[in-house]
Formats: sequence, C-alpha cells, structure tokens
Amino acid sequence: MKQYKIIISGGGTGGHLFPAIAIAEELLIKYPKTDILFVGALNKIEMKKVPEAGYRIIGLWIDGFKRASFFKNIFLPIKLIYSLCKSLKILMSFRPDLVIGTGGYASGPILFTASILKFPTLIQEQNSYPGITNRILSKRVNKIAVAYEDMDQFFPYNKITITGNPVRKFIFRNQNLQEQDKHSFNFDPKKKVLLVLGGSNGSKRINELIYSNLNYFKRKKIQLLWQCGSLYFEKYFHLQNSDVLIFSFTNEIYKLYSAADYIISRSGAITLSELTCVGKPLILIPSPNVAEDHQKLNSLALSNRKAAIVIEEKFLDEKFRNGFDKLLSSKELQKTLSNNLKKMAKPNASKKILQLIKEII
Repeated sequence: MKQYKIIISGGGTGGHLFPAIAIAEELLIKYPKTDILFVGALNKIEMKKVPEAGYRIIGLWIDGFKRASFFKNIFLPIKLIYSLCKSLKILMSFRPDLVIGTGGYASGPILFTASILKFPTLIQEQNSYPGITNRILSKRVNKIAVAYEDMDQFFPYNKITITGNPVRKFIFRNQNLQEQDKHSFNFDPKKKVLLVLGGSNGSKRINELIYSNLNYFKRKKIQLLWQCGSLYFEKYFHLQNSDVLIFSFTNEIYKLYSAADYIISRSGAITLSELTCVGKPLILIPSPNVAEDHQKLNSLALSNRKAAIVIEEKFLDEKFRNGFDKLLSSKELQKTLSNNLKKMAKPNASKKILQLIKEII
C-alpha cells in the first residue's frame, strides 16, 4: 500500500479545525500508513488541539485582517510574506501528494503556494456563504468539497462536489449511555439536562442569558452543562453547584451530547453538522457578528425544516422563556425536532471526502 503524504491546514476556530481532524481520522482508517502534517497559525487553537489529537503541526506567523483597528494590521503584509516563504519551505521539504484546506488563517498561504507549485489541492468549505479567502483560492485549487447546494454562485461549478461536513468519529458514540454519562457529571439521571454551547471562546450574549435565568432553570429542575468559553470562564466558574457544571472547553464533547436532553447552541456550520447527527431537541441562537450573517442563514435551513427553534439575539429577552417552556411541555415538539434534525444528518461526509481525495491523487 502506498504511503501517502498529506498536508491539512485548518484552524483559528473549532469550526475550521474539527473538520480537518475528522478528515485525518478517516484517512488513517483507510490508509493507516498515511503521513499527515498539519499547518496552522501560531497562537491559535490548532497549535494545542492538533498535538493533543496525536498529529504533527507546524505554525505560520499569520493573522486575519482586523476591521476594528487599522494599527493592528500594520504587520499583516510582513506576516503574509513570511508565511508564504515558510509555506514554500514546508512544501519543498515535505512534498505532499495533496494539500487540504478547511479554512482559517494558515490555509490561505499554504494552499496558494501549493497551487503555484502544482501540488494537488482541495478545499473543504463548511458554510453556505464562503469567506473571501476560499473564494479567491477556488480559482486555483483542483477540487472543492461543500456542504450546501447552489455553491456554484461562489465557486467554479466543475470543481464542486457536495459531500456534507465531516464530523469527528466520537460523535457517533453509543446513544444508550445517557444515564451513565449523567452519572459521570454527578447529575441526577432522573432530571433533565440542558447543554449550552457558545463556541471555543464563548458567547457573551448566551452567557448573559444563562446567568440571568439560573433561578428559572432551578425552578424547572433543569441541570446545566454550561460551556461558557475560555474568555468567560473566570467570570462564571464560581457559579458551579450540584446542578450547574461550568467549563471553558472540553475534548469530551461526546459525553456532553450524550448526557443532554436539550441543547442551546450557536449555529456554526460544523456545530450544526454534529448536532444533526446527535439529534437532540435544539434551540439555536445565531451569532450576528459573522460575515454575511451566515449563522442566521445556517439556522434558518434547520428552522424551515422544523428541525430547530431559532431565536435571534435581539429577541432573547422577550422570546427565550416562552420558547423553552414550549419545548419542555411538548413531547410531540421534542420528537418532531429530533426526528427532523436526524433526517438532515450526513454521517458519511468523511467517506465522501476520502473518495474525492482518492480521485485527486
């Protein structure tokens, strides 16, 4: 069996990183001798999480454009030139059979340089509205794996393959372990559990919502698994008690999914791909602070199929309790949301991407 050499670049956020790790997992299942090298951005989430997952990673000194401050962008041209030169060195040294980009700051320089040097290239685009970097790179790469239809308005039609978004293997953990996983958090297995997800950094508005409703959840006898994010952990961790467990981030998200009866979440593309596979009744609060409002578009794709309740941030104060009460009181609504969510799942996305990789190589 040939030993393939693959570079995977993705990160900055979990939404770009986790698909990259899922692709690596699938590659090693099918081709155990594959030599995988990750390329990330220094000081970003991937520089910690990739080694924890057992892979090598090289960091580029690269960052995104800061719209809020001109002065923070002064070194951006230097960082870009440096990253392009380092990408050249990595490619000439490693000489990959394929370079895969899943988004994030580092994927731009490495994919652009790979395309110049005629190394085979693949973009995996998670969102229904791609970022400017991938739109530019799409003209140079060989293939583009997407999760949504009608992406030819952004990418060359002949390069597109609809695969869905790859999700990590542990998402498909045994669904009959809920009681056991509630016990692992020292929760009462007879009480309902609400899982709150605000992303790796956390969501200020969602955290404020949960904080202001702690007494409400207590009256409803709801136990909380509250992922408040790394930016907010110090502010909220003192609120923990026997019914409220607070954490910044975890590598054991599968246990949280399993223990949960209901989930509140942002609507990033990869999070939604995982949640469709999990199939728990879901309330989505899309972030308004993302390019082209793509989280709202993502959430509406579920809401239109009656697969999730969607509440915009600006309406949380007036609509959240009514929406959550409705969810708690209606077994029929819970079942409808769960069933429709599972119908949208694409559990074989990683296998489809692997097939595309084989075609390119």
